[in-house]
Amino acid sequence: MPEPRIYKNYINGEWVESVSKRSFENRNPADSREVLGIFQKSNQQDTEMAIGAAREAFNKWRLVPAPKRGEILFKIAEILIKRKEDYARQMTQEMGKVLKETRGDVQEAIDMSYYMAGEGRRQFGFTTPSELPNKFQMSVRMPLGVCAMITPWNFPMAIPSWKIMPALVCGNTVVIKPATDTPLSAYNLVKVCEEAGVPKGVINLVTGSGSEVGLPLMSSKNVKVVSFTGSTEVGRKVSEACAPDFRHVHLEMGGKNAIMVMDDARIDLAVEGALWGGFGTTGQRCTATSRVIVHKKVMKEFTDKFVAAAKSLKIGNGLDPMVEMGPSINESQLKTVIEYVSIGKEEGAKLLCGGNRLTSGNYQYGFFHEPTIFGEVDPQMRIAKEEIFGPVVSIIPCDSLEQAIEINNGTIYGLSSSVYTQDVNRAFVTMRDAYTGIFYVNSSTIGAEVHLPFGGTNQTGNGHREAGIAGIDVFSEWKSIYVDFSGKLQKAQIDA
Repeated sequence: MPEPRIYKNYINGEWVESVSKRSFENRNPADSREVLGIFQKSNQQDTEMAIGAAREAFNKWRLVPAPKRGEILFKIAEILIKRKEDYARQMTQEMGKVLKETRGDVQEAIDMSYYMAGEGRRQFGFTTPSELPNKFQMSVRMPLGVCAMITPWNFPMAIPSWKIMPALVCGNTVVIKPATDTPLSAYNLVKVCEEAGVPKGVINLVTGSGSEVGLPLMSSKNVKVVSFTGSTEVGRKVSEACAPDFRHVHLEMGGKNAIMVMDDARIDLAVEGALWGGFGTTGQRCTATSRVIVHKKVMKEFTDKFVAAAKSLKIGNGLDPMVEMGPSINESQLKTVIEYVSIGKEEGAKLLCGGNRLTSGNYQYGFFHEPTIFGEVDPQMRIAKEEIFGPVVSIIPCDSLEQAIEINNGTIYGLSSSVYTQDVNRAFVTMRDAYTGIFYVNSSTIGAEVHLPFGGTNQTGNGHREAGIAGIDVFSEWKSIYVDFSGKLQKAQIDA
């Protein structure tokens, strides 16, 4: 095999080696013998240099008219379209999900770039009449400054785009630390930003570990907002790091999402949704369907069809067009899946299919696990409450819609949920009472689009949302402006 390419950090418009002179390998989870590239194992000094460059660049970038910033984002989308297939294939190699999904990942970055390009000419504020004569008032958005972005490996181009594009169009500058498992996709996105004309220092890429890059990034007083997507445990540390200085924090964390299958549901459609939600991206989505709450009247029919469908899934390298589910991201994540399968058995859940690591033939060098379904699961079991982030789905029985909603809401998370029913009244009741940030009717728990807010309740997030107009709110501050042209001092609420 040829020598792997060496990739560098991007700081102040230059591709540079880490001052640490250390590096790490980016390997294919479907075949760990394949090294896709060598990336910089950066440290605090690299991080501080990137923050300094972003801080300096902010002074000019914030003054670039927002429509002009939007035009650059439009160019980013145009370049991504041309390279979509190449970037999708590289993404499949570095994180394992099947090619049709990585194409969708790149498409999300394209969609978000186009969407936020339009916000360069919108970013609407408000004008309202004053209670006093000869006085004008309005509100406008203003940028925050340096934005830190810590992104996960499961959507290695889409999620960075959700953060970078709204930040840039608002006039902020960026330092991004991608997950160590998927630095190549973030590199590709930043490279496109450079080619599209983003000025030097406005966007900076630093690769490395959470302790050596992430921690100093979230702790720096020169970083005005930290946008983090990942585990609830790490999200808590981000919040704690920013709290002493009251710096802004945006958190997108765990999920324990459920599909509710009612007795009037179209069962084949519900099975299709549960299969996609549970095993798409190998279950490695924050919105993955890890619970299916099924009415007892249709339990046998649903379970039989769901298990049969799961058993028929083709597992393997995501570049194979026949493959429907790829590997776990790494050995550690695979061990977590294996551990939860053991926990489910010990708790008394019934293993209906799967439950094993795949090690023979083409599987021996990858991190593959069978699609796994547990039946007869109690809502209080750990496999029904804790995020597994793998191809493990629990089927939970219920007697009514009300009980299904209660089970759905009985978790520390609150990201996504779904109901399958042909009764419009049931659909609207569930829509109202499901306490999740995302909700679907007769569809899976995955499939968000970039022009609606994305995020969850409870310990899934801290109230902010990504995508849509809500994404602008994370990366801007409101300023209310009053212009008094009366020629005298007027006192609101007093003179009125």
